[in-house]
Amino acid sequence: MVSRSYSNLLELASGDSPTFGRMNRQIPRIMAVAGIMSNIDNDSKETDLSPKDRIIIVANELPIRAQRRLEGSGSTSTCCSKGWNFSWDENSLLLQLKDGLGDEAIEVIYVGCLKEEIPLNEQEEVYQVLLESFKCVPTFLPLDLYTRYYHGFCKQQLWPLFHYMLPLSPDLGGRFDRALWQAYVSVNKIFADRIMEVINPEDDFVWIHDYHLMVLPTFLRKRFNRVKLGFFLHSPFPSSEIYKTLPIREELLRALLNSDLIGFHTFDYARHFLSCCSRMLGLTYESKRGYIGLEYYGRTVSIKILPVGIHMGQLQSVLSLPETERKVGELIERYGRKGRTMLLGVDDMDIFKGITLKLLAMEQLLMQHPEWQGKVVLVQIANPARGKGKDVKEMQAETYSTVKRINETFGRPGYDPIVLIDAPLKFYERVAYYVVAECCLVTAVRDGMNLIPYEYIVSRQGNEKLDKILKLEPNNHNKKSMLVVSEFIGCSPSLSGAIRVNPWNVDAVAEAMDSALEVAEPEKQLRHEKHYKYVSTHDVGYWARSFLQDLERSCGEHGRRRCWGIGFGLSFRVVALDQSFRKLSMEHIVSAYKRTKTRAILLDYDDTLMPQGSIDKRPSSKSIDILNTLCRDKGNLVFIVSAKSRETLSDWFSPCEKLGIAAEHGYFLRLRKAVEWENCVAAADCSWKQIAEPVMELYTETTDGSTIEDKETALVWSYEDADPDFGSCQAKELLDHLESVLANEPVTVKRGQNYVEVKPQGVSKGLIARRMLSMMQERGTLPEFVLCIGDDRSDEDMFEVICSSTEGPSIAPRAEIFACTVGQKPSKAKYYLDDTTEIVRLMHGLASVTDQITPV
Repeated sequence: MVSRSYSNLLELASGDSPTFGRMNRQIPRIMAVAGIMSNIDNDSKETDLSPKDRIIIVANELPIRAQRRLEGSGSTSTCCSKGWNFSWDENSLLLQLKDGLGDEAIEVIYVGCLKEEIPLNEQEEVYQVLLESFKCVPTFLPLDLYTRYYHGFCKQQLWPLFHYMLPLSPDLGGRFDRALWQAYVSVNKIFADRIMEVINPEDDFVWIHDYHLMVLPTFLRKRFNRVKLGFFLHSPFPSSEIYKTLPIREELLRALLNSDLIGFHTFDYARHFLSCCSRMLGLTYESKRGYIGLEYYGRTVSIKILPVGIHMGQLQSVLSLPETERKVGELIERYGRKGRTMLLGVDDMDIFKGITLKLLAMEQLLMQHPEWQGKVVLVQIANPARGKGKDVKEMQAETYSTVKRINETFGRPGYDPIVLIDAPLKFYERVAYYVVAECCLVTAVRDGMNLIPYEYIVSRQGNEKLDKILKLEPNNHNKKSMLVVSEFIGCSPSLSGAIRVNPWNVDAVAEAMDSALEVAEPEKQLRHEKHYKYVSTHDVGYWARSFLQDLERSCGEHGRRRCWGIGFGLSFRVVALDQSFRKLSMEHIVSAYKRTKTRAILLDYDDTLMPQGSIDKRPSSKSIDILNTLCRDKGNLVFIVSAKSRETLSDWFSPCEKLGIAAEHGYFLRLRKAVEWENCVAAADCSWKQIAEPVMELYTETTDGSTIEDKETALVWSYEDADPDFGSCQAKELLDHLESVLANEPVTVKRGQNYVEVKPQGVSKGLIARRMLSMMQERGTLPEFVLCIGDDRSDEDMFEVICSSTEGPSIAPRAEIFACTVGQKPSKAKYYLDDTTEIVRLMHGLASVTDQITPV
């Protein structure tokens, strides 16, 4: 069947008129004949064809070249409208991605903007041509909106910040401008509207690319809770110290977390993103069988770390072009015949590519190693800048003046040590420079990925015809290449044979250039072989297939979970829960409470009745009143279960005469205020504290913000006020350390939320649950209603006992069981509530019912 816009179906069903201007434009799921689109209104012709998997690729720019047709001229392009010629942009990563996937495996639709502005009266026709001939959905933006969105927010605010440039003054990147941010959000919403025109949300995958569209996942997730959505960031992601200066930092993080899979080029970028999620949103992540996942409102957001590759087929075909061969011959004549060695730099003319630093390093090389004067030439290809602004003009002026000064100092007739090429080059011309260059220099001060080294390596591998031009022996397999790369670019970790440099250290870069020139031929060959093996096997197709496989895996749980959206605006998120795990309804539990006569209520205290961020941990007067009201009903047995000491709990809950209290995770028990405390297990030997306490003190001294709590039977190391990343790391080390030194002691070492605890073996909150149920059984009052609420791992023992008792003699037949955890997370409980506020509201509701049925 043909894919129809989901929003169309909703509107038709409701009888409303279409809300989008192009709702009747649909793109078929399949093509009956290559290049000929099937008739979308004639479904009968397609019944014998099975639809292919389909992916919608969304990026700021479409992989399309648009050229205005001159009046009276013919068309030489793949397709055209009355006023425009259109063709594929072979250099676009998005098109290479499609080729890498293979045309037969998956159908690809593109959504994005054209590089050229299309007049309003021509947009309708251009839309149809691109949709039907290229499967592209163009997003037309008014020029002023596009300028504020792209040249304003993207290039003047996001891009500098993601490259570690803070707007400390108006000259250093743009200060945050709320109007530009609103333009950015508006454009992302327009993109969402375009995707709505072609998406089949139950089947299609959506893959969003780069920082231009970081809030788009929220708009799509809001419309389709189960949309299969991946996002790949092609720029660096800055450290949390840089990122947290962004005024809309949480909005961007939450928007990205509405994706199912988020991809990064390097582990550093992913680590920075995870750190930001931890520090700003309080989220934790874990690695399971090699996959990193963030738990976000019941959804697992997967993290993918894989650098993009190049299109091997395209590059190899360019190497075989006659034009490439002729250009290589010219360059050999110009440089090789004169005995000069070429060093090559290929960079965009922007402030982060480090062109000037590279030129200074070349100057330093010629000064410190005069033997290279007249023998080495640095050819610097400077591609036109993508952005605009004062910084670009200043950088261009500095580059030209530096080149002029160095050439005047070290040049001679017929020799300029630096050749600056700032005119646009065709791809085959650039490839020819790769082939001839002995060493490629990529010294950007910050760059997301940078594929120049990969292109250089494959070009140096060459082919038989180029070998003849280079006068290499036939079937010569000992190809060679040398790379000097910055530590601050995304491809650096994958190029272990390159000479890595700090581009800010001009002397070190100069020495690296000298080392690259002096490396022995066998060493150059080994480095090249190692690099070529990696680059040729990790091409753009490998990258695309790997990402889509992980996206499919990440979306595997969609159909097995209940989903609904919460929150407004960019705070929107989707809650996803197992079918058996649901939110505890106030109406449901109040109704069960009213119907029953005997009830057991177990309440964890820390972070359940008392919010986690509270400094004063004492129960409020409202909480005390609620507990006293519940205890007043003779059919209720109410227990507070806590990790706190019995002295602390006795003091805090002294107004509660009939409240049962379990201290230190159930080691001590008191049925009510008038009776003595008793032990739930045999008296413990605490001599192990002499071993554990010095270890904890060591970690306390080295972890600012951590504390030790010495209880009667337990020791707790807490890092709630420490740096979250460092505290978590130290807790892991402490856990291993304590397990090692206490291996022969009768204790258990457990890690909880922001703490590590050592306590006697056999002590758990599950003991209190069993004791409570057995006490009621001995009295002949089997509970008809059981409520158990907790928030962390230590409470799972209670949930397990309560849920497993339903088939035993300690609970009344058909009893109402409510095991409830705080927050949506994996748990043995069947219910959840979002936070302590909802817990208190629930308990207040039960207390109100108690007042009605047992008046004072």
